[in-house]
Amino acid sequence: MEEATDVFASSAPFEGPEKLLEIWFAPSSADVPDASSAITGKHGLRRVRRSVWEDMLAIVKCKILSVVEGTETDAYLLSESSLFVSPHRLILKTCGTTLNLLGLPRILEIAREQASLPTVYRCFYSRKSFFFPERQKGPHREWKDEVEYLDKIFPNGAAYTVGKMNGDHWLLYITNPPDHILNTPPPVIRPLRRAHTNGAGNYGTIDGTIVTPKAPKPDSTIEILMSRLSSQTGQAFYFPDEAHPDGTPFNTAHDVSVALGITELFPPHLTTLDCYAFSPCGYSSNALLKWSEATPSCHPNGPDVIHEGEGYYTIHVTPEEGWSYASFECNVPLSPVPAPYAHDMPDLGTLVRRVVGIFRPARLTLTLFVSSAGNNEAEEEVGESAIEAAQRTFKTALTSVSWTSPREANERNVVYKRTDKINYEFGDYDLAFASFELAS
Repeated sequence: MEEATDVFASSAPFEGPEKLLEIWFAPSSADVPDASSAITGKHGLRRVRRSVWEDMLAIVKCKILSVVEGTETDAYLLSESSLFVSPHRLILKTCGTTLNLLGLPRILEIAREQASLPTVYRCFYSRKSFFFPERQKGPHREWKDEVEYLDKIFPNGAAYTVGKMNGDHWLLYITNPPDHILNTPPPVIRPLRRAHTNGAGNYGTIDGTIVTPKAPKPDSTIEILMSRLSSQTGQAFYFPDEAHPDGTPFNTAHDVSVALGITELFPPHLTTLDCYAFSPCGYSSNALLKWSEATPSCHPNGPDVIHEGEGYYTIHVTPEEGWSYASFECNVPLSPVPAPYAHDMPDLGTLVRRVVGIFRPARLTLTLFVSSAGNNEAEEEVGESAIEAAQRTFKTALTSVSWTSPREANERNVVYKRTDKINYEFGDYDLAFASFELAS
């Protein structure tokens, strides 16, 4: 989506749905070999120079526009979406006809040679079905080609199709930790009734040292993938040069972020937002979020359990009529219900309403991918898994007849009907998938 690539100025349609590659080299940043000797607060993959990432991204066919450095994560805004780098994990999200998977061998080489991370702990690759699959290149032309490419790199991967093959569906490739027992039963599609432990086994470093990882924090990622945006919203993401003669692409993007309420998705004082407006149209943003959550102790007089960290959200918009698309992704764990101990963070339903209220799509899919460790407490306390709680929240948030976006209160209510609901369990990760479309 960078101006230099002229993708929006071309007559060909632009492919909005992204390819999402997430690679974990250790269960947590504390398990990275050089964690105890971090330089200027950085270790692991965060010590890799920007120029090295730029060389890798040249293979993928995109460029870095800007970067925000946080306390735990570096967020790179790209010409085609985003790159997030943590000490132990890398997330590469690219749209258009980029060659996301072709960057994987170079990423593994960088991790091995420059961060002493020779082994992949887990890998996830996912994407929504493409609007224009015939325009893709290399292994991205067909799902079977992508799976074959990944299988040549990982001996323990598994591929899944979630949703309707002749409608909106979501594709996932996932690997298990190196010590995972092979030939385990495959995941099943059914409501989740059991809690799972998320125990990670030992793994080796480059010098042969055996490391026993600490119990990881619950891992949670929500994606809201929206198509056929409202015409009014789509027009807000057109940025002809003459409309902003004195503004930079960053300033213009910030103005529209304020106008549409993107800056209010999360508390501004906890958010560092980086955004870019493409000419003649298109928008991207990364945000780093400081979050904390106090979970009541299971013992009557015990202290609350405090979870805190730095998460992200990212938004990408392709507004052209006929193939308009917007995506929202966030890895901050959110309560499925309003909680008095949430420290100003929205609950899951509130966030969904805020995002959908901005873009007002005709169709959308939601996925919540969460480590099973995050399900234990929900099942024990209320008798349902975190995934089932999320599904209930999605439906309540989107099918209510009473909610509107605060900035569009004078317009008609947006009411959706659910068209698909699927739960998957993967042993130590669980997935909620749901599709909605505007009610007639």
